[in-house]
Amino acid sequence: MASTAFGGMRPVYLGLAIAGYLLPGVPTLLESVQTGNILFLTDPARTAAELFANRTSTAFALDLFGVVLVAFVWMAREARRLAMRHVWRYWGAALVFGIAGTLALFLYVREGRLPERG
Repeated sequence: MASTAFGGMRPVYLGLAIAGYLLPGVPTLLESVQTGNILFLTDPARTAAELFANRTSTAFALDLFGVVLVAFVWMAREARRLAMRHVWRYWGAALVFGIAGTLALFLYVREGRLPERG
């Protein structure tokens, strides 16, 4: 692994994964408890209605869907290149828990698979 002043990127990616799961996880948990729409999955009609409630939220949602699609394609290619098995697990985690934490988690694991540099 390439070394930096912080000992490589793995700790950075791990911290970003934790933050990426916790920050959106708190309001998701609160919404799940308050409405019964667990992880926004048990009432998809409500989730879609709220997600596309106005042009602003629609723009953010469509942009996020694009990011997720690009991330999934890149993860698949990168996992194949580095012989990382079960990339579908990351896709599932992203669909259930969000892309922010999952992409950072993938990068954390990927960093450990990269050949030593320099």
